[in-house]
Amino acid sequence: MMRNRPVRRAIGYILNGVLLTVPIAIVLFIIYKVLVWLSLPVNSILYPGEDHPISFFSITVLLGFLLVIGYAGSKLINEPLQRRFNKWLDKIPLYKSVTDIINAFVGSKKKFNRPVLVKLNKDLDIEMIGFVTDEDLQELGDIQGKVGVYFPMSYSFAGHLMVVPKEHVKPIDKNSVGVMKYIVSGGIVELEEEQNDQK
Repeated sequence: MMRNRPVRRAIGYILNGVLLTVPIAIVLFIIYKVLVWLSLPVNSILYPGEDHPISFFSITVLLGFLLVIGYAGSKLINEPLQRRFNKWLDKIPLYKSVTDIINAFVGSKKKFNRPVLVKLNKDLDIEMIGFVTDEDLQELGDIQGKVGVYFPMSYSFAGHLMVVPKEHVKPIDKNSVGVMKYIVSGGIVELEEEQNDQK
């Protein structure tokens, strides 16, 4: 049995190679046949009596056709299906909340992009690292002169949202991703000298 294992592995690799190359070969063969078919009327005019199986014109026509089909497919099929799928996912309990949290950390519209130091007490020289997430607190009532600051917890994805006076908040001129790594790691990860990404 031990002697047959290398043979079986070799046969498996050969079959995998066939499965990978056959579809590619079929696609290339079809493309070649289409190019030859498109070149026939053009070559009969430009090169009468000569054998030019593929012309530049046929390549241009094929690329243009694929471009139109790809664009139409993305607009008429892919995007509507994606919108319907996203609407269906939004109906799942907690899905939207989870995606909002993920996008806040790594999405194109990151919310945790303003790292700050917050002084906890006027009398004590103790500060916490957090991220300003809301400067307009009108939805909470008549709150003026304060901002919402989220404080992530080390070695956890949990945290606390606190409303603090603006005068207790001091911006950190560091990259927000680096600051988040620094907090989550409990200060073990060193802050890299990257450009601040506050907007």
